[in-house]
Amino acid sequence: MVLATALAEKIHDYLPQAKIDFLVRKGNESLLDNHPYLNEVLTWNKKKHKQRNLLKTLSAIRSKEYDKVINVQRFAATGFLTAFSGAAEKIGFDKNPFSFLFNKKIKHIIGEPGQLIHETDRNQSLIRDFTDSKAARPRLYPSHADIEFVKPFATRPFITISPASVWFTKQYPAEKWISFLKELASEQKIMLLGAPSDIPLCERIAAEIPGGRIQILAGKLSFLQSAALMKEARMNYVNDSAPLHFASAMNAPVTAVYCSTIPAFGFGPLSDKSRIVEVLEPLSCRPCGLHGYKSCPLGHFKCAHEIQDVQLLRCLD
Repeated sequence: MVLATALAEKIHDYLPQAKIDFLVRKGNESLLDNHPYLNEVLTWNKKKHKQRNLLKTLSAIRSKEYDKVINVQRFAATGFLTAFSGAAEKIGFDKNPFSFLFNKKIKHIIGEPGQLIHETDRNQSLIRDFTDSKAARPRLYPSHADIEFVKPFATRPFITISPASVWFTKQYPAEKWISFLKELASEQKIMLLGAPSDIPLCERIAAEIPGGRIQILAGKLSFLQSAALMKEARMNYVNDSAPLHFASAMNAPVTAVYCSTIPAFGFGPLSDKSRIVEVLEPLSCRPCGLHGYKSCPLGHFKCAHEIQDVQLLRCLD
């Protein structure tokens, strides 16, 4: 969703009078607070009465009488919403199950090593006919209050770490974060970011680092407050996960650690100061999947455990 904000930036550049609405999963809408180019943010509640709410969402979309509906997903539910939106033009990727009902189908291409196609470039292909072929950068807009809220945490140089991921094989292990943090200079201030559910992981990491250098902010900041704090950091260490895209949308310095996935899938960092860390030696089993797994399919998780502390340390240079 964060990467899709690049479309709003580009469309506004070409059609500044256009009213642009976003449809997002309920729970993510606060990320779009304060966005100057969005007219309305619609939500679909997938967690409660999923199918009933899908039909309610379709009714809301049809009532808008859109000129264009642009679908960046390949899932059937959003394909259904697009196909029956009543929009004058329905645009989406050819891999969507409902794409046969779209006016315009765009080929969806996943990159391979040496052939990088970023997600923002894939999405840009959906609107290139009425804009251009160059993707804009995604962008988030923390409020003045968000920026003021995080100022007390940024009184001296600091780094942030967002240690968690929904997928086990995308998450750099806690013991590896601990090993890296023990190698940092003793005066380095460290902030741990994440959701309330990430607090136990953050506490496990902090318990192993002496000197009170770590501050756990997981569960204490909103999405946009976290993004505002990342903008001020000396470096932000992230997995291949949402905080990576927060950093890109703020043009914040970022180091992305890739375990089972690879940057060639198209979800790499976009910030001016970006670093990528991954296992040095090629592994025949990597990548093992596009999104990650709940456990390493082969049981060894070498793609994480063979990354070296020095690789992360060099990113501070």
